[in-house]
Amino acid sequence: MRIRILAVLAVLASLLSGCGYNTFQTGDEAVKAAWSEVINQYQRRADLVPNLVSTVQGYAAYEKGVLTQVTQARAQVGSIQVTPELINDPQAFAKFQQAQAGLTSALSRLLVVAENYPNLKANESFRDLLAQLEGTENRIAVARNRYVKAVEAYNVSVRSFPNNLTAMMFGYTVKANFSVENEKAISVAPRVDFSSPAPSGGGNKPAGG
Repeated sequence: MRIRILAVLAVLASLLSGCGYNTFQTGDEAVKAAWSEVINQYQRRADLVPNLVSTVQGYAAYEKGVLTQVTQARAQVGSIQVTPELINDPQAFAKFQQAQAGLTSALSRLLVVAENYPNLKANESFRDLLAQLEGTENRIAVARNRYVKAVEAYNVSVRSFPNNLTAMMFGYTVKANFSVENEKAISVAPRVDFSSPAPSGGGNKPAGG
């Protein structure tokens, strides 16, 4: 009797493997790992924002509009509850993507404003923050690319016959991915190259000076 049970289990395992079950397991873990890295890098960027805003404010306090936009964009990112299940919810994923795109845009505007303040551009703390931001943006781009590829591979396995029959049986569905229309814009790191000589003229006094 025991031998028969083992034989049946072996046959079932073989059938599941042949119908994509093991592929789903492997693909799901790959997507989760890639998503975790995306979140880690986005969190790293969000953690830089308060110090960046504070430093800029010290030299350009009256640029309140841009500073407020960055702060609000970071708050919007922080208001989204990021869980592993988020990638299975297209609407929640789209909201997450929109919030991150908003922060990317706000940071870009902040860096454009910083171009007008030579003293700020020469500030060591500011330059260090920019170096960290640039590195983080590059890591975000790499992490996003890995996630996109992992999701594409997983979704293909879920949709392909006969794997799709196994997917329906066990409740595996396609996972959300970064949309094509926003992929180019959001994956480009804000320009932080302030290596050119500082322009002469106004706009170089710290706030209150």
